Amino acid sequence: MHRDSTSAFYDENAEIYANRARSLPKQQLDAFLARLAPGAAILELGCGGGQDSAYMLSQGFDVTPTDGSAELTRQAEMLIGRPVRVMLFQDLDADSAFDGVWAHASLLHVPRSELADVFARIRGALRTGGIFHASFKAGEAEGHDGFGRYYNYPSPDWLSALLVKGGWRDITIEESDGGGYDGKPTRWITVTAHR
Repeated sequence: MHRDSTSAFYDENAEIYANRARSLPKQQLDAFLARLAPGAAILELGCGGGQDSAYMLSQGFDVTPTDGSAELTRQAEMLIGRPVRVMLFQDLDADSAFDGVWAHASLLHVPRSELADVFARIRGALRTGGIFHASFKAGEAEGHDGFGRYYNYPSPDWLSALLVKGGWRDITIEESDGGGYDGKPTRWITVTAHR
């Protein structure tokens, strides 16, 4: 997570953000989970209020939820009833520990200059053949939203090139229209790739 106004926003608005009306990305979650063995080990990066982790736990998966905001981790812990690790993406240091990494609407806060390293850390944390899911707000240049949150706003081609260069395989990139916390129409990019 970008460490300035973005982390300040999530710390200051954690309770409101975590408890907002939010539709679970159930179609994407179910597709991700269907590619994993029952009980597989999943790392969630940027768990926010913990809703996605709660769903994956309810489906019998071994989930390790993390978030860069200490205040959001407290909100997630209240929802799921288990510890949530405070961790920046740039501090991920696991070796072949997970079958899947779920990073829904979270890596979009990683500075463009640091994204290749974060992807490499995620790849290292996955076991061979492990699956990675991430989603981003589409764009052509990094910037901040109306709340002061930093976004890397990548294009599908830019993301694809970065993943190919990083050694990922079976890369799928899809685009869809949706919204976000700011209530504005948003073009989303969803990435799925394997180690």
